Formats: sequence, C-alpha cells, structure tokens
Amino acid sequence: MNKSAALQMVVSMALFGSIGFFTRQTGVSAEALVFIRCICATLFLGGLWLLLGYAKREVWQRREVIRTLVCGVFLVLNWVFLFKAFEAMSISAAISIYNLAPIFVLIMGTLFLGERINIQSVLAVVVCFLGSLFVVGIEQFKSVDNFLNSGFIWAILSAFCYAMTMFIGKNIQQLSSYATTFLQTIVGIFMLAPIVSMAEFSGLSTTNWLYILGTGFIHTGFVYYLFFNSLRKLPALVTSALVFVDPLVAILLDVVILNFRPSWLQLLGIAFIFGGIIYTLLKPVPQAAVDNKSDLA
Repeated sequence: MNKSAALQMVVSMALFGSIGFFTRQTGVSAEALVFIRCICATLFLGGLWLLLGYAKREVWQRREVIRTLVCGVFLVLNWVFLFKAFEAMSISAAISIYNLAPIFVLIMGTLFLGERINIQSVLAVVVCFLGSLFVVGIEQFKSVDNFLNSGFIWAILSAFCYAMTMFIGKNIQQLSSYATTFLQTIVGIFMLAPIVSMAEFSGLSTTNWLYILGTGFIHTGFVYYLFFNSLRKLPALVTSALVFVDPLVAILLDVVILNFRPSWLQLLGIAFIFGGIIYTLLKPVPQAAVDNKSDLA
C-alpha cells in the first residue's frame, strides 16, 4: 500500500470531519456558506486543474458533461441540507445519518439497475434506519412539530442527495476529478446566487470570515486535492475503510469541543448505523456500494 497516499487520505478525511464545527462558527445560513464554498472551490481546484495540466488533457463527451452537471445539482443540495442539519441537531447525529448514503446507493442499485440483494443486506438496511431513529431520539417522532424541527429531514435529504451524486456519477470515466468538481461548483454558484442575500455577509467578525473561508479553501479546496491525489493510488477497500476517519473526527469534536453528551440510545444508534454500513461496504455483492463510497461529498 502507498503509505504517502494513505496518509493524505487520512488527513483529508480528518479535516473534512471538522466541517460541522466550522459551520457552527460562520454566522451565516447554509445557503450562503455553500455559495462561498462553491466560489472558493472553483478558484482553488480550477487553478490546480490548469496548473497541473489536466485541463489540456480532458476528453469532453456531451453525455458525461450533462451527467456531471446533474450531479452538481445534487452535490450542492447535499451540502445545503447537511449544513441545515448541523444547525438543527448535534453534529454527531447529522454526520451519522449523512453516512447512510451508501445504503441509499445499495437500494437504488437494487431498484433501478436490477442488482441482487441478499437477506443479510436487507437486514443491514433495516439496522441502519433503526440506528438513525435512535440517533435523532425516539421522542422527536411523537409530534409533527418535534419531527420537523429535529433536523432529521435535512440529514436524510443530505444523505439521499449524496447518494444521487454517487449513483449518477459512477459512470463518469473520461473527465478528471478536477473537471467534474469544477463543473459542479460552477453549477452551485449559478444555483445559489439568486437566493443568497449579500446582506448576510455584512457585520461578520474576522473570526466568522476565517471559518467561512476555511470551509471553502480548506474543506473544499485543499481537502479535495488531497483526496483526489490519494484516491487513484489506493485500493477501493482501503479507501472505504479510511473514509470513516471523517465521522470519527466529527463525533470526537462534537463531544470534546461542543460538549455533546450522547445518551445510551444514541450510542446504540451510531453503532447500528456504522455497523450496517461497514457490513454493506465489505460485502462483495453488490459491488456498487463499495465503489461509490470512494466519492467525497
């Protein structure tokens, strides 16, 4: 195994795991933060794309470009919904539910691609969804108001949109990762520009701006560079294991810095979710869940 690539993957996942903490410190809405994130990513990754010479070697196919742009819509919605979930619930709960994305990919592959699914995989899906209910708290489902305000819907929507990005984008083979991300963040800029109020950015402190720009240049630019640079040098199984550094760091920061104290039921829910996901990723059939977990949201 390439140790340098593995280290880059670990660093990228550890940094990405801190995005929930950064989001809490920005002082702007989810839409505004994603808008800035798209601008920063476009500048950073677009510059690398040109500087490293990948832009000159791109093979442009109309079908792939369209597929990439559609993925861009879901990628941006995924970010917005995830940041909204961070606003409404604990980071640990949001990131745990968000990581259900491979389970959604498994379900979509079964429904739309005719991929076979065995009883063990069905049980893993059931365990994951039970875990998500435990993580949010059963009491949140006792009334419509509690349910709507719990953040559960935002977290599930973010996982679904992440899964759609993986599902639609898995057949993109000619375009480089830099080209696909560049196109997708451009989509985000055009999507969010009409709805983001520039007034949100007035009166922000220097600290707010540092966290906003950190979310853009570090979590989207630098992290994506490390991720893409290491991804091609590591086997899929290793990548599938290392991506769990992300939720581990997120939960640790939530507990240590933000003083999140999970109940025993929430701990059980987190164990259910990641136990089911790990089982799904390690099963040789269906393969789609393993391959697509290598993407980064």
